[in-house]
Amino acid sequence: MTYVQALECRECGWRVEPAAVHVCERCLGPLEVAYDYAAMRGAVTPAGIAAGPPSIWRYADLLPVLAGTTGEHRVDLGAGWTPLVPAPRLGEALGLDDVWIKNDTVNPTGSFKDRVVSIALTAARRLGFDTAACASTGNLAQSVAAHAARAGMGAVVLVPADVERVKIVAAAVYGPTLVAVRGSYDQVNRLCAEVAGDQGWAFVNVNVRPYYAEGSKTLGYEIAEQLGWRLPDHVVAPMASGAMLVKIAKAFGELAALDLVDDTPWRISGAQATGCSPIAAAHKARSDAVRPVRAATVAKSLAIGDPADGVYALDAVRASGGAMEDVSDAEIVDAMGLLARTEGIFAETAGGVTIAVLRKLAEQGRVARSERVVAVVSGNGLKTVEALGDSTGATVEIDPRFADLRAALDLRPAEVPRPSRIKEPA
Repeated sequence: MTYVQALECRECGWRVEPAAVHVCERCLGPLEVAYDYAAMRGAVTPAGIAAGPPSIWRYADLLPVLAGTTGEHRVDLGAGWTPLVPAPRLGEALGLDDVWIKNDTVNPTGSFKDRVVSIALTAARRLGFDTAACASTGNLAQSVAAHAARAGMGAVVLVPADVERVKIVAAAVYGPTLVAVRGSYDQVNRLCAEVAGDQGWAFVNVNVRPYYAEGSKTLGYEIAEQLGWRLPDHVVAPMASGAMLVKIAKAFGELAALDLVDDTPWRISGAQATGCSPIAAAHKARSDAVRPVRAATVAKSLAIGDPADGVYALDAVRASGGAMEDVSDAEIVDAMGLLARTEGIFAETAGGVTIAVLRKLAEQGRVARSERVVAVVSGNGLKTVEALGDSTGATVEIDPRFADLRAALDLRPAEVPRPSRIKEPA
């Protein structure tokens, strides 16, 4: 069944029937999905969720599944139910006792975008669309192309022409129409807003955005379930548009309201790159105005200079008592290496932003040593290897001779344990 009631304006509360629309006709505020929480309470249970698949679809009752949606509409590559792993060696390096990594590097196309796209294209198919589209900094383009291929839909993806080469290849392999635009992500996004009004395409981050954005709630649901239906003390999440952070906070609030978790105190903090930090800058200035900036950072997946959910991210962080910080490109690259060396997780630059900000907050005393803190690592490092530059590579280069290896690594003979001889039976 569905618990979706309507699309509701986040500013004035105006409601409309669920459709492919994302802007309120009364005040031009953004629309989001409204649910019948009274009907959910008692009907949605931990046992029922646990009986579901090991993916985001175990939470179907909490997601924008539209009336009349069938199995044929669902577009599913198996996103979600990614590992939540303790990170003691990273915690030791940061001076923290209880650090966890929500590892979304292992999603089907290597980023958390698979969560939102699966939801968006399922809604799009139910609404009658046969072509999926998006504006993207790379990860979303790949995810839309892959899910559209799975669903037999057409796909048109628009990206800035300077996006990482590997992300272009990773999207193009699925056969979409891939348009490289000579401009910033914000310019690409404005272009897509114009196209969405002219073509009958489901733009996941335009006309079906209310459904798309809800997919990020599954990060919050999973964190709570994987902690034994408990909320963490603190979450640090990367911010591009700000939507992921807002929806994790929404998920925690929903779980508490539905009595699925105890309503214990929790905080959420936002992480941005200094070269594109409009939300963090507003937070530091104690301002409600998120002023657009021109992005210039190695963390291209977070390079949204005019973030659609910026003001809502400010609200979520302030309401929880969290913080926001930004970090330099050098700090980002260093944090990528730190996470890889300590926990064996290779994160893309956005993950480097999260870990670097967690380190900065710990140094500032804004994350307590004893707090259970979850760091969201949203994408795979193989997507952004260029950012590492010459900081990684071969330790030495030698000819294929043992003497050369011994000299290069200054090897000395070691005591090698030898097995005891076993007496053969008579």
